[in-house]
Amino acid sequence: MGFRPLHDRVVVSRVAEETKTAGGIILPDTAQEKPSEGVIVAVGKGIRGDDGSVQPLDVKKGDHVLFGKFGGTEIKVDGDDFTILRESDILGIIEAPKKKSKKAA
Repeated sequence: MGFRPLHDRVVVSRVAEETKTAGGIILPDTAQEKPSEGVIVAVGKGIRGDDGSVQPLDVKKGDHVLFGKFGGTEIKVDGDDFTILRESDILGIIEAPKKKSKKAA
């Protein structure tokens, strides 16, 4: 990717939403809402404190995150659509569920 965000900003690639409802109805593009989850593809170096030190971000490249539907700025880089957000606009990191270990019977 030919873009690097500055400071506490991150670049997110939105996750594609389902185009079918649970009942099997196919939704046209105009009826679909923007997804509010995505994968971080680039992060800035961090936010600079009053003392000049840089505090790194809590999120990293590859994290699956949840953010507000209308947050961020839409950009197009190399023909792909991305959203630029501040780290504070991210609501949380979606972690993969842990696999349950099978106990011996």
